[in-house]
Amino acid sequence: MTRRRLRQRAPPSTPRRDSWTIYGDLTLYRRLLSQARPYWSHIIALLLIGLLSTPIALLTPVPLKIAVDSVSGSEPFPGFLQPLIPASVENSQNAVFVLAASFLVVIVLLNQIQTLATSLLTVQTGESLVLDFRARLFRHLQRLSLSYHDTRGAGDSIYRLQQDATAIQNIMIGGLIPFFASALTIVLMLYVTLTIDWQLALVALGVAPGLLLLTGAYRRRLRTHWRVIKKLESVNLGGAQEVFGALRVVKAFAQEDREEERFLHRGRQQVNARVRLALVEGGFSLLVGLISALGTALVLYIGIRHVDAGSLTLGEMLLVMGYLSQLYEPFKTISRKAASLQSHLASAERAFSLLDEIPDVPERPDARPLARARGSVAFRDVSFSHTPNHLVLQRISFDIAAGQRVGIVGVTGAGKTSLVNLRCRFYDPTAGSILLDGVDLREYRIADVRGQFAIVLQDPVLFSASIAENIAYGRVGAREKEIVAAARAAGAHEFIARLPGSYCAQVGERGMRLSGGERQRISLARAFLKDASILVLDEPTSAVDLGTEAAIVEAMERLMQDRTTFLIAHRPSLIQGCDVVLMLDQGRLVETTERVSPAEVGTPGPARSDGSPIGVRADA
Repeated sequence: MTRRRLRQRAPPSTPRRDSWTIYGDLTLYRRLLSQARPYWSHIIALLLIGLLSTPIALLTPVPLKIAVDSVSGSEPFPGFLQPLIPASVENSQNAVFVLAASFLVVIVLLNQIQTLATSLLTVQTGESLVLDFRARLFRHLQRLSLSYHDTRGAGDSIYRLQQDATAIQNIMIGGLIPFFASALTIVLMLYVTLTIDWQLALVALGVAPGLLLLTGAYRRRLRTHWRVIKKLESVNLGGAQEVFGALRVVKAFAQEDREEERFLHRGRQQVNARVRLALVEGGFSLLVGLISALGTALVLYIGIRHVDAGSLTLGEMLLVMGYLSQLYEPFKTISRKAASLQSHLASAERAFSLLDEIPDVPERPDARPLARARGSVAFRDVSFSHTPNHLVLQRISFDIAAGQRVGIVGVTGAGKTSLVNLRCRFYDPTAGSILLDGVDLREYRIADVRGQFAIVLQDPVLFSASIAENIAYGRVGAREKEIVAAARAAGAHEFIARLPGSYCAQVGERGMRLSGGERQRISLARAFLKDASILVLDEPTSAVDLGTEAAIVEAMERLMQDRTTFLIAHRPSLIQGCDVVLMLDQGRLVETTERVSPAEVGTPGPARSDGSPIGVRADA
């Protein structure tokens, strides 16, 4: 037996992760437009259909003017209608009334058709935008390192995926299109009003600077409030998910009331934040309404004076007031959209900050492919830490030949699982290098590296799918006979055949419809089917009884044949058949033992000329 003492080396500092990055509005709009590029034709069509509301809005007050001026009075038809109206109609009061009523019905019908077309195209385009954005976020989330997910938790990722991703629909469809439509409506309404009475038009336009200044002043305050709310909602979702994921523990300790109080506490924080936001939004809406009312009152006052002076007819003044209400409504829409968009822009910030996260385990552009490794593994002065001031592993060095069985022992927290995670390149070492077949893992494609490993964990991970789908998870497209053969090799076929539905039986969420031993044997069958060159067994029998352990150990023996195997176990019976045993203590490799065969347990293995055991570096 050989012992090696390793020195500790401090890791480099790790940058702090922010909740999300703060972006400017122009940056967010530019990135959203880029994300929406495949749907620009849909958005333009939606904009054009939406713009039809402007001429419809311009025509809406016309029947009222006809009824007042041409039916009750003696004024002629509006100029653009005169070439279309026969003289016989103009001379008949009843005919004019029927024409005005018919014109009103046609306008309403056109408005409804335009609304229906807008609704259908909005749903189709908006949902497609959200789906593509979610798919991009989901793809990136899967490629981010485990350290990111360890730090943030699943709740935050799910919130960004489900809630924040909808920002692209709310901004591109619900924000920008109404903004442009409202801007065009303002221009047209202003032009028409100018042709009727330019003084009234200028007075009406006088509210615009006040609304713009007001919107600019409130924009930052609203965005800040929405950032707080998004964070609280994300935390609340994460807390609820954590409780339901550990519901057995909650029930076992009778902590339902405590968890409910925690949920309510987080909820009250969210309610208080919403109330504060409502106060700010209410104040903003109040000021917008007040400015618009002042403008309307001033136009009404001047308009009445113009009617008294004879420069305007009563019908023309009513027409102006009708246009004025439609002129101010787009002003209000733009101001309110600028305010409501702050919620969606806060979500867009969170979504794009997620996309800007750089994986801690990057793949080199020129990474080499790897079809099937021979299976030799070497650690060269490897250190690893999750945080700057706490080393999980400290200068670990060893060599393992292809096909050897390696036992890893040590107390809980010694770094055994971290050693496995580094081998599979779930993390990169803080210092040193890990070699596979003599090549640094960072030289290979990440997917190819992980494809060399089959992993059986202490707590088997099954998906809410059929047994066959779970066995074939590591080898998509496997045939039925191959799945059955893997199950037989793992000793799982007998109990699977007894289940209703056999291999089509659903295992439930996390496989909870099966016992621990059954889940473990399905996990072994998955490893058999994958047929990887390197096998990782992390406490595979710790959660099963002795009878089930015997069956699992027998299956493990078959699985380990001709494969490089790393076995983490506390039970000496599992370690006895290993060729090399690595003992870890507080992140250090304190002892290495090589055995030629199980019969020679406790006997030092063959040594090099310098006295170090074969399979372990002399400078370890």
